[in-house]
Amino acid sequence: MSSEPSNNMNYQDILQKAESYVRMFILNHPNDKIFYHTQDHVNAVVKAATNIANHYHLNDTDFFIVICAAYFHDIGYYNGENALGHEQRGADLATTFLQENNVPGEIIEQVQGCILATRMPQQPKSLVEKIICDADLFHLGTDDFEANNKLMHKEVDAWKGLHISKEHWRAGTIMLMQQHHYQTDYGQLLLTKTKEAHLQKLLKKQQENGEAVAAPTIPSKQPAAADTKEEHKKEDKKKEKIVRPDRGIETMFRISSTNHQRLSDMADNKAHILITVNSIIISVLLSILLRKLEEYPYLTIPVVLLLSVCVITMVISIRATRPTIPQGTFTKEDIETKKVNLLFFGNFYKMSLEEYTWGMLEVMNDRDYLYGSLIKDVYSQGVVLGKKYKLLRLAYNIFMFGIVISVVAFVGATLLYSDNSFLAK
Repeated sequence: MSSEPSNNMNYQDILQKAESYVRMFILNHPNDKIFYHTQDHVNAVVKAATNIANHYHLNDTDFFIVICAAYFHDIGYYNGENALGHEQRGADLATTFLQENNVPGEIIEQVQGCILATRMPQQPKSLVEKIICDADLFHLGTDDFEANNKLMHKEVDAWKGLHISKEHWRAGTIMLMQQHHYQTDYGQLLLTKTKEAHLQKLLKKQQENGEAVAAPTIPSKQPAAADTKEEHKKEDKKKEKIVRPDRGIETMFRISSTNHQRLSDMADNKAHILITVNSIIISVLLSILLRKLEEYPYLTIPVVLLLSVCVITMVISIRATRPTIPQGTFTKEDIETKKVNLLFFGNFYKMSLEEYTWGMLEVMNDRDYLYGSLIKDVYSQGVVLGKKYKLLRLAYNIFMFGIVISVVAFVGATLLYSDNSFLAK
């Protein structure tokens, strides 16, 4: 059930304090046994929880509950002798913090419920509990799974004080992934397919090695990379190298697309100005001057010239803004051969939601296809912009020179008529 928002609480301010509190708590309680449940894990869960919460358009109170629980859900690893019971310790720390910040009791209870819902096996009851559970194991359905799985392996070894073999760890990971399922529609739609792909890869590896081992007892949620502190640092650097370029690439695409959209809007505005101005001129010509041609026949050529210039300019301006709509459908073969760009509405607007969802999931699960689609999208925008500005330049040139010639023609015709009238007298 959704909570009623409270108008008396500054949720954003408390969340900022929570973020600072958790960060300082981790820094002040160093633990050389922790390799996975670090500040990076907290940040990743908060980010995932934010994305899922935004998907469901949670009200301010429910959003606060989810994000606050995300900050505190694993902090219990830093103030206990072992990993067991870390959820309750995290819930207790969250309770103390929230009480100090005068948060109502019913909200504190829901934050506690979210944190405790992350216990394995997960059994969330409310939407906010389901969101935090999916955020906690979000990495199972992402490309970060392998790195996180190695880190988790290392952490469990440290907590147990022994070395679990890769075979036993793989068996435990397979068991966890087979038993786990995402709680929200968001997770089921966007993460399950990738998680299944990771599971199949583990099963294939197990089969190739002829492994038949019992799964180890894993005292925490799940997986993540390394065997010594130096290897852990190397793994962090490797992840950093992978993440940073991706963020840079995404930023590049976002800026390029934004710039193209801005240029397209400018082109449309320029075309609109030309169409409006020439419409007014044509209206004046048709309503006033054409009626006067019998009285002033010497203005016929200048009027026809000006009318032609306005009509041609309007036609070219309209062509610059006239949209071209493709057929709006794609086939399974188009997706498999990576020919169709599903980021452009013209390629799918006639398809059903189910077909489009399937196609987009295929795109999102294929890094090369995804970036290829973004490249095609930016390129297509550039091609369209090139055509628009080429036509606009032509229209402005015709209008500029046409107006000058027309004015000269009007002046010349008037002067010539005046001279002839004078000579006739």
